[in-house]
Amino acid sequence: MIKLQRSFNTCSTSTPSLSLRHFFMFQFRMLQSSPNSCLQYSALGVGIGNSIQFKRCFPKLKIGVKQKNYSNIWPSFRSFTGTRGGGGGGSRCIAASLGDFGFTYPGNGIGRSLINDGGFPKRFSSNVKKGTDNKKKGVKALAVHAEDKDASDVASASKDVVDNGVTLTKSLDEDKKKLKKVSPVSTPPSVTASDKKDTKVDAKKKKPSKTKKKSMVAGAEVSTKSSKGKKKTSNSSEPKADSAVEEVPDDNASMKNQMKKKSGNTTQAEQVKSSLGEFTDRPLYPPTGKSVLVVESVTKAKVIQRYLGDMYEVLPSYGHVRDLAARSGSVRPDDDFSMVWEVPSPAWTHLKSIKVALSGAENLILASDPDREGEAIAWHILEMLHQQGALHDNISVARVVFHEITEKAIKGALQAPREIDVSLVHAYLARRALDYLIGFNISPLLWRKLPGCQSAGRVQSAALSLICDREMEIDQFKPKEYWTAEAHFKRKELGSNDDLNFSAHLTHFDSKALNQFSITSNTEATDVENKINSAEFQVIRLKSNKIRRNPPTPFITSTLQQDAANKLHFAASYTMKLAQKLYEGVELSDGNAVGLITYTRTDGLHISDEAVTNIRSLITERYGQEFAAQSAPKYIKKVKNAQEAHEAIRPTDIHKLPSMLVGVLDEESLKLYTLIWSRTVSCQMEPAIFEQIQVDIGNAGESIMLRSTSSRVDFSGYRAVFTDVETEAIQDKGNDGSNRDQFFGVLSSLKQGDPLLLVQAELNQYHTQPPPRYSEASLVKKLEELGIGRPSTYASTLKVLKDRNYVIVKSRVLTPEFRGRMVSAFLSHHFSEVTDYSFTADMETELDNVSAGLTEWKGLLRDYWTRFKSYCDHTSNVHIHQVEKMLEKKFGDYLFASLPDQNRVCPSCMEGTLIFKVSRFGSGYFIGCDQHPRCKYIAKTLYGVDEDEDTPEPNTKIEEPKLLGVSSGSNEKVLLKKGPYGFYIQLGEDRKGYIPKRSSASHIKDVDSITLEDALDLLKYPLTLGHHPDDGQPVILKLAKVGFSVRYRRTIATVPKDMKASDVTFEKALQLLSGKDVRRSGRPKGKSKSKEVEAIESF
Repeated sequence: MIKLQRSFNTCSTSTPSLSLRHFFMFQFRMLQSSPNSCLQYSALGVGIGNSIQFKRCFPKLKIGVKQKNYSNIWPSFRSFTGTRGGGGGGSRCIAASLGDFGFTYPGNGIGRSLINDGGFPKRFSSNVKKGTDNKKKGVKALAVHAEDKDASDVASASKDVVDNGVTLTKSLDEDKKKLKKVSPVSTPPSVTASDKKDTKVDAKKKKPSKTKKKSMVAGAEVSTKSSKGKKKTSNSSEPKADSAVEEVPDDNASMKNQMKKKSGNTTQAEQVKSSLGEFTDRPLYPPTGKSVLVVESVTKAKVIQRYLGDMYEVLPSYGHVRDLAARSGSVRPDDDFSMVWEVPSPAWTHLKSIKVALSGAENLILASDPDREGEAIAWHILEMLHQQGALHDNISVARVVFHEITEKAIKGALQAPREIDVSLVHAYLARRALDYLIGFNISPLLWRKLPGCQSAGRVQSAALSLICDREMEIDQFKPKEYWTAEAHFKRKELGSNDDLNFSAHLTHFDSKALNQFSITSNTEATDVENKINSAEFQVIRLKSNKIRRNPPTPFITSTLQQDAANKLHFAASYTMKLAQKLYEGVELSDGNAVGLITYTRTDGLHISDEAVTNIRSLITERYGQEFAAQSAPKYIKKVKNAQEAHEAIRPTDIHKLPSMLVGVLDEESLKLYTLIWSRTVSCQMEPAIFEQIQVDIGNAGESIMLRSTSSRVDFSGYRAVFTDVETEAIQDKGNDGSNRDQFFGVLSSLKQGDPLLLVQAELNQYHTQPPPRYSEASLVKKLEELGIGRPSTYASTLKVLKDRNYVIVKSRVLTPEFRGRMVSAFLSHHFSEVTDYSFTADMETELDNVSAGLTEWKGLLRDYWTRFKSYCDHTSNVHIHQVEKMLEKKFGDYLFASLPDQNRVCPSCMEGTLIFKVSRFGSGYFIGCDQHPRCKYIAKTLYGVDEDEDTPEPNTKIEEPKLLGVSSGSNEKVLLKKGPYGFYIQLGEDRKGYIPKRSSASHIKDVDSITLEDALDLLKYPLTLGHHPDDGQPVILKLAKVGFSVRYRRTIATVPKDMKASDVTFEKALQLLSGKDVRRSGRPKGKSKSKEVEAIESF
């Protein structure tokens, strides 16, 4: 394999220096076994005045070319292929290595090849990011490589430094000193200061190139090459501003060799430390120098900055700085599961801010979230900063984690830094690769076999299978009739006081115990009723006992979503949005900002000792000593695959009562905080104690027996929280215990042998009901029980299913669309493992083992990919007609159930038969005649009720108008309303003489998630940024359905999607208006009408 990396200055000078050379670096894998460590400079051409020189620095060649001799390069290379390099002994002829070599002229970018003088093959080249030399000079690079497995294995033994799949080249200084790691784009030793000056001056004249979409190939391994005591390297600098993504050659062979376990006492942690930077474990608080601390969100950064002061610069990364490229081939199983990373354009801005801040810093502190995704974000940031050359010699790197955003927690985390957890990074890579391989291999098959369906995924498919299997159970359900008997009694001596009646249900008849289906017909029910009415009853026995009801466990992610859905009617995604806001921090009335709850993505039930002490203190103060649990309860997770790495979700300060946050939080955020606060307090309280009484009633021979049961609260225990005035917002107003207490009083007054008067006997007919459809809460609970997915994935999984129109929400339950049922049936038939619950749960267990360092992640991927690829290969050969036949067989009874006598004869031609066909339109299928195209009859959709609309009704449950809160500035209500063009925000109620301000919200998909803060932000628009300097007309920033735009008179400029509206200043607006991406609206006054318009009007 030949690898050419060209590193040259991007500018040219009008008076080029004769001594300026551009250096081409060659990597000859064929020559890596050469005993020589380097070759001397040598002329490669004949009669061109030493215009080309090369030196070999094992295992690469570096060739210098004088700037004025570009036109002579080609013949020199031609002659070079037949000569030996002069200089040192042991020089080898490299004609064989250069036989298929090509390069690009630095001057005009024309590609040449030694074989046929043609352009260099595109598939062997990839654009590498713009780099800098040691003097921050701008340079470009072109990396060319061909794959050669055997040669790659040899190369893995080389001394190349590999960082995330980027081969860092080595060079030799002029004095041929000892080899050391340097930037691959270092300034060549032959370039003089004057040359560099000329280069810099001319660089300003060079116009920027057009935007090219690139991609970044990364080995997805954490390199373990030791770098302790060595100078940090940079292989490139930040790209151009318009570059969205980058591509770097992958060198997995070398990386695999580095990732092998080392002998001796080198631990995994030491390997990570040496590969990802020089980690420090010394306390970082109190500060000893400037530190840059990186978190994920702006809100979190603002809150933490207030805690730490000026010695720390807290910057947000805005989540992931790179992700797998959203196209086929981004995970390469044949290349040892190397990965292609894509860096979105906005991420470069954030990385640049971090890089600039690091210029004078001593410490880089990575403080992303304390979970697998957070660890991956920290790793990605560090990898990108390495590649950008942002980590100078004296900087130390540290990873810190905290589970709550409070001053004490942040400073405590800074005193206990650690390294990046390589096992968590591997777990992230394994999950990301696995989800990608499933999604990007099944989805194209779906498009071809089921044109109306969009995608499939690992957890998404298992969740969809649960919903569709339940729907199949409902379809196949056969109701059964049954009857129940109930009698109403009162004591004879109490006369006819109806208030003291009590009821009892029949348990034995004809001396036989009854079950649900003991009475199954009206005849049997009438016989029972007659015998009850003719009998005399008395109290046979009484039984009283105490029942202890333990407090609920503290919230984890899944139970928070379930409780919020059941009590507050929040969607899972909306719950997580509100919870994230409470975690990141809000500004209190005293001006201080603080996080109100702990980390929201957790499956751990434990609470810190300090928090338990504070909770118990509050219980004693507010409710009394007897309400606090005698000893702090220890909760253990009982669902599958629980990690329990983090604390349960709880308030950061339990003494911050919900009533203290009225006016600080919007109504729905306050409800969620109250839910978390009450659950946290109750989990450390005594159990509630109930006194239960059971009365058995029978006739003289006890052939007919009835039972009445009632209970009352003897000690409220933890239930005292849920009747507290602080939890009034979430209390169930319909739960009145007065009738229950009265009922208990009547039963407790009875004695054995007391005669009873039968007031009435009731026989009620029932039919068994099909199993209920899943709600969001019950589906999350089921996924958790089965061990499918992780807490952080449940909300996003449900959102994808709804966005794909695989399921819709009706009356707060998830109903599968037929499109979703087709996808589930297709996957169950052809990809049984993807929809198998136990397999998906076992895969979660294996992935969790990767997190714990017990399973090698690439081995896991390799085992799964071998089986999964066989499914893909087999399914790709399945014809679409076979898919249609399979679906027709599975759903035929329901698709054609509405036909008279299920007669499938075509009503149009009376010869053909109606068959099931898939379609990319409407519901994803139709019923047509099998004689097509001779007969073109198409029936209406026959599944279930007629589907008049192609798309389901929006997944919203907005009761209009919805009150979002009150504007602090105007004291007007902020309402969410719906009009003929969709949802909109309105400030103030409609009233005479008042024109309320309105702003469209139609561009927001999930209107349920709109908060007061979001609404107030939308009401800012349209916003006048200033007045145009030409004519004084206003320049306005407007919000439309498609996004933001800048408007001036009839000129409209669209604001780029990667640009925030808050970043659009007046100056930026003028730039957008003067750009190319503008359009004109309307027709100016006085302009003549078109001939078409005149013709229409005259007609």
